[in-house]
Amino acid sequence: MRANALLSSLLLVPCLAAAQTTTAGSGNATTTTFAAQFTVPAAADEGALLLPNVFDPTAINAQIACPGYNASSVKTSSTGLTAHLTLAGTACNAYGTDIHDLNLTVEYQTDSRLHINIRPSNIASQNQSWYLLSTDYVPAPSQENGQMTTSDLTFSWSNSVKTGFGFNVTRNSTGDVLFSTTGTKLVFESQFIELVTQQEENYNLYGLGEVIHGLRLGNNLTRTIYAADSGDPIDYNIYGSHPFYLQTKYFEVGNGNSSTPVTQPLDTTNATGNYTSSSHGIYFRNAHGMEILMRPTNVTWRTLGGSIDLYFFSGPAQTDVTHQYLDVIGKPALQNYWGFGFHQCRWGYENWTVTENVVNNYAKFEIPLETIWNDIDYMFQYRDFDNDPIRFNYSDGTAFLNRLHSNGQHYVPIIDSAIYIPNPANASDAYSVFNSGNQTNSFLLNPDGSLYIGEVWPGYTVFPDWLAASAQTWWKNEMAAWIQKLPIDGAWIDMSEVSSFCVGSCGTYNLSLNPVHPGFLLPGEPGDVIYDYPEGFNITNATEAASASSASMAQADATSTATNTAAGTTSSTSTSYLRTTPTPGSRNVNHPPYVINNVQGDLAVHAVAPNATHHNGIQEYDVHNLFGHQILQATYAALAAAKPGLRPFIIGRSTFPGSGTVAGHWGGDNASKFYYMYFSIPQALSFSLFGIPMFGVDTCGFNSNSDEELCNRWMQLSAFFPFYRNHNVLSANSQEAYVWSSVIDATKTAMNVRFQLLPYIYTLFYNAHTSGDTVMRALAWEFPNDPSLADADRQFFLGPSILVTPVLTQGATSVDGVFPGLVEKTDVYYDWYNKTPVSVPSSKNTTIAAPLSHIPVYIRGGAILATQQMAMTTRDARNTSWSIIVAPGVNGTATGSLYLDDGESVQPNATKLVTMSAAMGSLNVTVSGSYTGLDLPLANITILGVTQAPPSNVVMINGDVVANSTYNATSKSLFIGGLEKALGGNVWGGNWTLS
Repeated sequence: MRANALLSSLLLVPCLAAAQTTTAGSGNATTTTFAAQFTVPAAADEGALLLPNVFDPTAINAQIACPGYNASSVKTSSTGLTAHLTLAGTACNAYGTDIHDLNLTVEYQTDSRLHINIRPSNIASQNQSWYLLSTDYVPAPSQENGQMTTSDLTFSWSNSVKTGFGFNVTRNSTGDVLFSTTGTKLVFESQFIELVTQQEENYNLYGLGEVIHGLRLGNNLTRTIYAADSGDPIDYNIYGSHPFYLQTKYFEVGNGNSSTPVTQPLDTTNATGNYTSSSHGIYFRNAHGMEILMRPTNVTWRTLGGSIDLYFFSGPAQTDVTHQYLDVIGKPALQNYWGFGFHQCRWGYENWTVTENVVNNYAKFEIPLETIWNDIDYMFQYRDFDNDPIRFNYSDGTAFLNRLHSNGQHYVPIIDSAIYIPNPANASDAYSVFNSGNQTNSFLLNPDGSLYIGEVWPGYTVFPDWLAASAQTWWKNEMAAWIQKLPIDGAWIDMSEVSSFCVGSCGTYNLSLNPVHPGFLLPGEPGDVIYDYPEGFNITNATEAASASSASMAQADATSTATNTAAGTTSSTSTSYLRTTPTPGSRNVNHPPYVINNVQGDLAVHAVAPNATHHNGIQEYDVHNLFGHQILQATYAALAAAKPGLRPFIIGRSTFPGSGTVAGHWGGDNASKFYYMYFSIPQALSFSLFGIPMFGVDTCGFNSNSDEELCNRWMQLSAFFPFYRNHNVLSANSQEAYVWSSVIDATKTAMNVRFQLLPYIYTLFYNAHTSGDTVMRALAWEFPNDPSLADADRQFFLGPSILVTPVLTQGATSVDGVFPGLVEKTDVYYDWYNKTPVSVPSSKNTTIAAPLSHIPVYIRGGAILATQQMAMTTRDARNTSWSIIVAPGVNGTATGSLYLDDGESVQPNATKLVTMSAAMGSLNVTVSGSYTGLDLPLANITILGVTQAPPSNVVMINGDVVANSTYNATSKSLFIGGLEKALGGNVWGGNWTLS
């Protein structure tokens, strides 16, 4: 903490500026000045200069310095074993105080799940401050049956003379070792735990989020897990904390029963031979700051506290691992049907009129729009639950939202995670939301019991204490009161890492300055960097780019001498880093002796400091990564109370294992770059593994200026993500879908496909909610025995049946992709647009034509899809007639399913399940359930892959002639239309058979 030094800097640097409300419309900023306002010095958000341990050549190697442990008093039972672990030599105290005695507990919890827990023995007697993650906050399932099951996992252990206690976890069905610490030392200190596991060459790990990285993590990456407000830097820790990985091992099958692990690089697109694979998962249940060091022959887990709380999932397929993991953390929420419509937002819709004009423009250009969002523009001086009384007043807002609702549209506002604390010297600055929270002890404290006061958008702020029941109640009451004034439809939770723009309790003693301006310029304010030309402008607008470059070089030449001189005077040959050493019996939570590779450096930079204290005495150091998860849970409870019986719609930024049970997630502050469009795919696939399938990104990019081509391609791609939203930053150029003519066309084309697939997507979410299935899927998960797909992340499957191959590079008019199983003739694919079977290519990797405004989409054979038509909203789309597409697999059969309900109730009064199967010229439909809301006419059926015209074009349903079929020899498809009167105009009213 630097509270005293920071306070001095604030008082000695009285930076006064005009307090500004800065907004933007159509890319032009407008500023309203209302009072003199103190600007927090930028230095307020500067922490200690730290060198991450992984880059520190002087850092202690705990594997060399520390003695490890020995196991004794081993007792086996019907469900597992227990043991006592004792320090095997002299304490090393490398990055904390060594814990002399530990307890080991091993549980065979199910036939596919093993739990290993190592924690200190007799914590109180060792005079240690210790935090073990409570099951009140994060579930920790126990052994299910009270007796040992027939487990596919085996735990074994040994004591080595050199390294002490080590253990292996082996999968019995395959015989391979999934996790081995044998030959390495266990290090267990008050602020540092290290566990090293052996790995084979070129191992495949997926997960360990949240990070902007390729799907396959590789063996030269340090993954830091520490929730951070940082705008999507590559390979650093950002918003979410997910200490879980999926590992897949490939084996080359020999002529006999033996198999050899594939140890060669797996990026070849023409792998030969026969392969098989097995997958397993590991979840490290711990909320402390953490690092996972992936190196060529091992993976090292390091955490700044807590316990070793490991869950192993035996798989053996990715689908099995995901089901087993979600059995522990919880299955995803079933989303509102309307949540799958298109959403539009930007930071810069400065009033209700501008916001409604955006809605009207979408209608004018006949582009479907489901939900309009507002960023922090709507708030009164950026305060939660408090609208600006002039620009976003409640009466005009309620009238606007009523118009939206009558059109079947929705409204979602942003809600930040910090609460403004008013200036006590100014009665007009009163803020009832703070008062009610303060009166109920709902905010975080300093160690001395005073309020912890940081700084966010509104100025000096306090932060909810989610470990206190009073905070949950206060949040619920404030949200309910606000919804009474403004009938919002959901909540967008931001800044929930939790973010603060200064180090420590910087607002203490400074409240008379409130409201204050952040220590940085908002986008569009005078002096801020203006977003310049979009990516690739030099290619698409060569003449203008050359002129701009010439002017820029001339300006650079004029200032180069001064710049170089200044740089020369500030250069230094050495850097002085803060290094702390352990103090026996105590913890340094603000600057732990072990320095993780945090994107912000100091743990307190741009975040609530680790020594912020909850009312129950727990420090933020121990639960920092939980804040975003807990505000999502509190918001879910608040919306459920305010809108009884309806599913809360929530999109949040910071997440943790289990967040998907209440919310979705967007990818944060990306930029308008083609490479961020690419990264959105591995990010989405990772969140499929994390149990948060309701995922999307800021389409067309958040930061910087987008352009026509990028937005064209991105609006197409995001149409196949579950959460589909366009959003960008204040002061950047407008990028709504109607800004460019080609984007209008591309958007409508992609949306037309999306709307037809909405019943399929909704059914995928039902399966995720009830069974733990994934929605967006990596090619490797659908084709687990093809090692060439191990790092394929430029294509994806939507469910099992839709393959999407987007263009991800500027200027391209084609895209390289694979059709898994097509070359091997185990699978067949059909072009979505013309329904033609895809020809078998000469190699796996093939070039697909993809001119601007076209995104290649394919139906995988073996699927039956029930579709509806595009409309301006999902409400209207759900009232259109049904169509059925039958896409036979290589064996001529196909299956499909459909889940139907009212699309919004937490517990629907009625539901309906439809199963469909096709074979030998017939289609069989089985219906169960009583929901009737979507019992609409069947318009047509299209059967794909029909190699020749049938001998008769007569079509019968349940033995009655209903129509004639039309055969298309070019597309090899059979079309059956004019079915609106068949089945009494009620396609899902009961079972039926078409022949």
